[in-house]
Order: sequence, then structure tokens, then C-alpha cells
Amino acid sequence: MGDILVDIAFFYGIICIVVKKTVEMEDEIMRKRNVLVAQSGGPSPVINASLQGVLEACFESGKMGCVYAAHRGIEGVLLEELIDMTKQPIDEIRRLKNTPAAGAIGSCRYKLKENNEADFERIIDVFRAHDIGYFFYIGGNDSMDTADKVKILAEKQGYELIVMGVPKTIDNDLGDEERTIIDHTPGYGSCARYWAYIIQNVNEENRGMCTSECVSVLQAMGRGSGFITASSRLADPNREMPLQLYLPESGLSMEKMLANVDDELIRSGRCIIVVPESFMTDPASQLRDGFGHVEYGASKTTAMQEVVNALNKHGFPVRGQATGQVPGVLQRGVSLHASTIDREEAYTLGRKSVEFALTGITGKMATILRNSDEPYSVRYEHVPLSVVANRVRYLPKEWIAQSGIDVTDDFIRYARPLIGDSMPEIELEAGLQRFARIKLTFVEKKLPEYTPCNMANCSH
Repeated sequence: MGDILVDIAFFYGIICIVVKKTVEMEDEIMRKRNVLVAQSGGPSPVINASLQGVLEACFESGKMGCVYAAHRGIEGVLLEELIDMTKQPIDEIRRLKNTPAAGAIGSCRYKLKENNEADFERIIDVFRAHDIGYFFYIGGNDSMDTADKVKILAEKQGYELIVMGVPKTIDNDLGDEERTIIDHTPGYGSCARYWAYIIQNVNEENRGMCTSECVSVLQAMGRGSGFITASSRLADPNREMPLQLYLPESGLSMEKMLANVDDELIRSGRCIIVVPESFMTDPASQLRDGFGHVEYGASKTTAMQEVVNALNKHGFPVRGQATGQVPGVLQRGVSLHASTIDREEAYTLGRKSVEFALTGITGKMATILRNSDEPYSVRYEHVPLSVVANRVRYLPKEWIAQSGIDVTDDFIRYARPLIGDSMPEIELEAGLQRFARIKLTFVEKKLPEYTPCNMANCSH
């Protein structure tokens, strides 16, 4: 009888242990915090590659709960418009890498202003309502500022939240000139490839039509930083084209440009000019976005048109006239010119941000640093959001040629690997490009309706 009682006690103990472990496992599952990913600012050809990297790493971790995406960035958070990404077909998630621009989940240019306390309170309220434990924000320097503000706010309110920034911007103006914060931003390599190819094709046009259209003027994106304009040189690293680059850092006048063009026309009979969108534009014509930055695509005049007008009014020492082109948002939203290197790095940065977050790292931006130019090699690390927020990088002076209208070979060595050596993968369907089709399946709202302060012009 005693032996039977011992056996019963033994098995009872085993059952208790199993039950305890089961409860602990259930508690662990219940403790999995949810994820929110969002993006803001102007997009890039590879921004969705970072989004895919974040999503896949979250799905695979087994340590996170539901994965949501805010519709149109921080605006989607304020409006409590959260897309349930766990309900998206996995094949559509995998197509994000090859899908350009921000149409998949949307973007915004909404600035969180210091005096709009209601907005800040609303963000944390939304996070609490949906048990958001991880927040990933894909964007440029303004977006890193937003992520940093959210992180600080959560800490002040005692809300447990891990915040990671994922960089993107075609301007490549994130970080510092020494490249200790970030070597280059995802999106720049694809934009640089776009300009290299555009200039190659424009050169053929200009060569053939120079007897009637001797000067071709193109306007590149970029507010005050000349990385995009500079990338045009990648089309002609041996400097065989009559190509002039008017970098914003050079600060050359229209009069100097007219003299430079005359010299090139006498020498070559033709000339190709690339100007940044900020060149000689009338400040009165400049419309601005939510962050106060000039939004040149929406302005009344363009740098290109002002340059073309000035050139044609000036007259030329050879036959012909100046014509101009403004590629505009095409350079940041076309997948056909995406760099395969850029795409893979953007994807990896998305994954790395999740890996860092899972180790408890917060308030940081995943970053990419260069090991070497030849062979091209990089590594992935992280830097504080506060170091990146609202910081603008300019083209280093040592990369600007003495003439002020070209870049040095050091810049070419820096930028050349970023455009890659192969064509991007393009999926076709009935002869058209097949992009990811993300369903806007929103989770149920749990809070009262809210009007963001900047939309209501309110001040709290």
C-alpha cells in the first residue's frame, strides 16, 4: 500500500510540474508584445525592401505578437489606422522588395510639434490600447526625430517600448561628412543608378541633336546636399562627356554658369548641365512641407526652367538653344532603375533593426558602415536616434573638384559600388510590372476618434 501511495505521489508531482510548465508557457505567449512598423517622408525605390526585412524578421522571431503597420506613417498612429500585416498573403510580403515608393502602406510628412501635447498623448494611448511593445520607423532625419520623440515620451510615461529607426533617403544627407554615423542611406544607390543611366541616354540625345539643341539641362532632387547631382558623374567616370555639375555646396552664380557653358560650347559644340532643385530658384515661389522644407516639385517655378530661360536669353557662341527636363519624383519611385546592392542592403537593415530590438536595444537607428571600397564590403551597427535626428550631411569639400562643377575620383570610388553591377529583378504580369498588393485590413479601433493637431490647426 505504501508503495502505491509513493507512486501516486510521484505521478502527482510530475503532473503538477507539467501543469506549471504549461501555465508558464501560456504566460510567456501572453507576454508577447505587439509590433508596429511605419514609414514617413519621401519614399525610395527600395523603401519597401526595408519594410519586408522588418516584417519577415518579426514573423520569424517567435518572440513577438501581432505585427501591425501604420497607414501613412505617424498619421496612421494618430488616427489609429493600423494594418494587420499577419493577415497579408506571404507571397505579397515577399514582393515588397521589388515594389518601389510608398504605396504599399503609405507615408506622410507630419511633424510632431513640441507644443502639441495632445498628439503625444494620443500616440501612447494608441500604443497602450494595442499593446505595442516594438516600434520600427523607416525614414530620414526628420523621421528619426519623430522616433526619438516617441521614445522619450514613452520613457517619461513609464511605458515599456522599444524604438528602432530604419534609415532611408535618396538624398544621402543623413549623418555626417566623415561617415561615422552612416556610410550611405538606402535609396541613394538606386537614385544614383537612375541618374547614371539617364545621363548616358541624354548624352546620346545631345550628341545627335546638338546642332539645334546644343545645351541639355536636367534638374536633380536634393535640397542643399549635392549627392544626387554628383551621382550623374557615374555615367562618365572617365570624363569624356561635356558634363557640368552645379553642386549646391559650390555656390556658383548664374553668371559663372553662363561663362562655363560658353567655354564648353566653344570646345565641344554641346553641353549637358545638371542642377539641384535649389539652384537660383525664387524663394517666393517655394512651397513647403510639414517640416518646413522646400517642396520643389510643388513650387511655381523650377531651377531647370530658370536656367534654360537664362541660357537662351544669354545666347550661345554656336548654333542651337537650351532645352530642359525635370525627372522629379521618378528618381525616387521607379523600380526599373533600382540597384540590386541597394535593395539587399535596405532589406538587411530592416532585419538588423529587429535583431537589435530583440536584444533589448532601443532608441537607436540601425546603420550601415563601410569596411572597404575594393572589394566593396559593409557592416551593420546601430547609433543613437538623438545623434541622427534633424542632422543634415553635405557633400564633403574634398570630393568637389577645384572647378566647382565636377566631383573627384574619391567620390566615384565611394559611389560606384552603390549602383551595383546587374539589373534588378522585375516580375511581370500580362506585360506589366507586378507589385505587392497589400490589403488595407485595419484592426478594430479601441479609442475614440481623434483629429491630429496639425490637421485641426489646434494648439494644446
